[in-house]
Amino acid sequence: MENKNVGLMIIGIAIVMIIIIFIFNSALKDIVGQTCTHGPSCTMYDTIKTQTGLSLAIAGIILIVGIFMLFNKPREKIVVKKIKEKKKKLNLEGLDKKEKNVIKIIQDENGTMFQAELMEKLGIGKVGLTRLLDKLEAKQLIERKRRGMNNIIVLRG
Repeated sequence: MENKNVGLMIIGIAIVMIIIIFIFNSALKDIVGQTCTHGPSCTMYDTIKTQTGLSLAIAGIILIVGIFMLFNKPREKIVVKKIKEKKKKLNLEGLDKKEKNVIKIIQDENGTMFQAELMEKLGIGKVGLTRLLDKLEAKQLIERKRRGMNNIIVLRG
């Protein structure tokens, strides 16, 4: 359910609660008026005021939550779509040890991973990794895709 619908539902519940509070308050005043022998100075009227105030405060908080939900936008979900396709066997001939290691690490991560994560796993700096990825991209073994401030490395094949 969307936040807007939940907010409307909560606001509706709060309004119903407020109506019930006033109906109940009116009924209590009638009962106290008929049974109390002290007249308007009866302490039961103070109790009714306290209970009504507390009930309205709770209903008001619920109403505020409903209004907040009504105008609050849900967080955006990042959807990563994985496409299943027959993967071709990569030709790793002519690659040096570091290049083969990069391909193996990316393959172990289902063919995609963030560049920063690869940098941590290899234990090399940004410049060294960029040069290594440039070579692999030139050989059309990988592809770098920009995602915000990060790159995602995807195996081709």
